[in-house]
Amino acid sequence: MKIQWSLILALIFALITAVFAVINVEQVEVNLLFSSVKLPLILLILGSVLLGGIIVGAFGIYRGYRQQRQIKQLNAKLAHIQEVTGYDPDKVPADSSSPADSSGSAAGSVPLSAEDSQISPGQTSADDKETGR
Repeated sequence: MKIQWSLILALIFALITAVFAVINVEQVEVNLLFSSVKLPLILLILGSVLLGGIIVGAFGIYRGYRQQRQIKQLNAKLAHIQEVTGYDPDKVPADSSSPADSSGSAAGSVPLSAEDSQISPGQTSADDKETGR
């Protein structure tokens, strides 16, 4: 969908540029560094738009190339880490797929001992006294 909107916007921009260029057909003098030239304004407008499009396209191609190179480097790094650690993404343990166990507590939480479960809201446990909480 994004490509379609980009194409539609590009066509609208091209249409506006063409209308603007056709309206401006008179001769203008363009000063270059060492000389000056008389050109129809339509050629100057279309040439500027074309040059701008080439520059933007070149930057887009360079950015895509740089991203592809980075993706290759990161994939190689990932493969190396998987090889060193022995991690296989296809063999994920069954218990890590569910975030909560059957009692509703979070997976990986430490079960409360009998001592911890008998502390009332205003009291502190022995662990809290040792750590200064």
